[in-house]
Amino acid sequence: MKKVILLTGATGFVGRHLLLQLINNGFLVRVVIRKGKEHLLPKNTLIESIIISDDLFKEDESFWKDACLNVDIFLHCAWYAEPGKYQESLKNFDCLNGTYEIIKGATEAKIKKFVGIGSCSEYEISNNPLTINSPLNPKTPYAACKASTYLMLSQWCSMNQIDFAWCRLFYLYGDGEHPSRLYPYINSQLDADMVVEMSSGKQIRDFLNVEEAARKIMKITLNDSQGAFNICSGKGISIKDFAENIADKVQKKYLLKFGVRKDNPFDPPFVVGLE
Repeated sequence: MKKVILLTGATGFVGRHLLLQLINNGFLVRVVIRKGKEHLLPKNTLIESIIISDDLFKEDESFWKDACLNVDIFLHCAWYAEPGKYQESLKNFDCLNGTYEIIKGATEAKIKKFVGIGSCSEYEISNNPLTINSPLNPKTPYAACKASTYLMLSQWCSMNQIDFAWCRLFYLYGDGEHPSRLYPYINSQLDADMVVEMSSGKQIRDFLNVEEAARKIMKITLNDSQGAFNICSGKGISIKDFAENIADKVQKKYLLKFGVRKDNPFDPPFVVGLE
């Protein structure tokens, strides 16, 4: 029999790519989505079933027990992620508390593996590449709640004989990204032959295309991998070089204007991961 995978966040930036890859590889995917998001699911795909919730982070243990009936693997991509607000929002604590209800219900339903999505912002940022053994030191509610979720799930799954993997995302970009983020902003400005206003661009980042990230997460989900994983390229590139690479492809490098915007003093100068 084919494995049944329950996916939350299937209409989000990362989740929609995971959904397509899982289905295209022949897996049965059950999705839990917020009411009103049905139209955002990919068209013409075979989804095992769709479960609708007014707010999945307010559902209790019994809801998740029913949702997980006959599920083998739970892939939890959902989280509050409103651009410009999510880092400091108190809604992160709702996501943390809601995930506790999720894992309790999933445990009652006897799932075999739980995979969660974390963030590189959980780490203590330094001038050295970040490994899974780097210390955690979250600086925002978002990062703190992600790190707390990781620690909670690690203990819970160990005590209940559930395989557990935690995928820490670095700087993803690509199709379906919110238009306010860096990659779509650069592309939309270039497409319109408009100036791209940038900061100095000196910050070093670990950029990874979302499709490659989804492949990495899918592999971890479907094999026997357990523990924490960095979903990254392992290579650092300046934001300036990243922008210039995009502009070079359409021969519009002249539209990039660096130093127009002030650098964020709280923005770390170097964030690069190692797998």
